[in-house]
Amino acid sequence: MKKLFLMGRSEAGKTSLTQILHGEELHYHKTQYTNTDTDIIDSPGEYSETKRCGLGLACFSFEADVLALLIAADEPFSVFEANCQCFTNRPLIGIITKIDSPYANVPMVRNWMLNSGCERIFEVSSFTREGIQALIDYLKDDPIKLTLEEAKERQRQGIPEWRDPAEWKREMAALHRA
Repeated sequence: MKKLFLMGRSEAGKTSLTQILHGEELHYHKTQYTNTDTDIIDSPGEYSETKRCGLGLACFSFEADVLALLIAADEPFSVFEANCQCFTNRPLIGIITKIDSPYANVPMVRNWMLNSGCERIFEVSSFTREGIQALIDYLKDDPIKLTLEEAKERQRQGIPEWRDPAEWKREMAALHRA
């Protein structure tokens, strides 16, 4: 199973999502420090909200197989900048939480995540469990294991280590044709 690193504002739903992914009942718990569980790293929202703590997010990202930006569907703004995927060498996914909120604006949040560089976006509700299984299925796959030589060759070609080289080349060719 891939190790997941969750980043997002306070009350975005990181801890609730962690509880659901672990099969626990939902209960309020304010994350005071970065929890590095066996398969999920849950960070305090203040790390995403404060520039001085942002470096901590970058450091913890190297302990994970997949990074996830969490933004609640009812957020009025995003704390993540455009193209923020460039600070890491891990896959970056987006998780839109609270999709069941009466104030949800999923298309707007989806655009924020696409602008931030998320390769894949999951829409979930920790209360109704909608979308949770798709996220679990994604995380079930083992991370790609490469030899040093394979990693160097992919780096030389500009191919992210977690992407299929043939698929990556097709996508890049399609972008250049457009």
